[in-house]
Amino acid sequence: MQRRCDKNRKRSKRRAIYCPIHGCYLDSVSPKYPLFADRAEQLQQRGMPRQNALMLVASRIAVPLDGEWIEAFWCDQCQQTNWYHVCKGEDRTFRVLIAPYELWQYVTGAISPDGNPSVGEFTRKNARMVDYSGIKDFHFVV
Repeated sequence: MQRRCDKNRKRSKRRAIYCPIHGCYLDSVSPKYPLFADRAEQLQQRGMPRQNALMLVASRIAVPLDGEWIEAFWCDQCQQTNWYHVCKGEDRTFRVLIAPYELWQYVTGAISPDGNPSVGEFTRKNARMVDYSGIKDFHFVV
């Protein structure tokens, strides 16, 4: 006889995304940032025929890559947050790799891990401060 709790498990299962170094479960700490392709070579690397890739890129500015995104995860063993390139495979399997810097060019809405290049080091340093003691950084000439 089947128990009632086994029969009514309609909730989605936890994503099986594990640390590539330690093998422990990774906890997500950011939203998913989907990837886009803007060159035919990128689509060809993912198995699309050359002619189809050229036609698709010619008709659109950017082509969304299904099942691929960038997401930040926390690893309990490493005790740190890393950005990973996640590829969803068949039957709810995931391939997880450290996100290379070049991949950030194909994501919309994500903040670069290096920060905004137009922001100076002084502003970046003060934005990371926990308490406000920024007045000490200014030197007034009398």
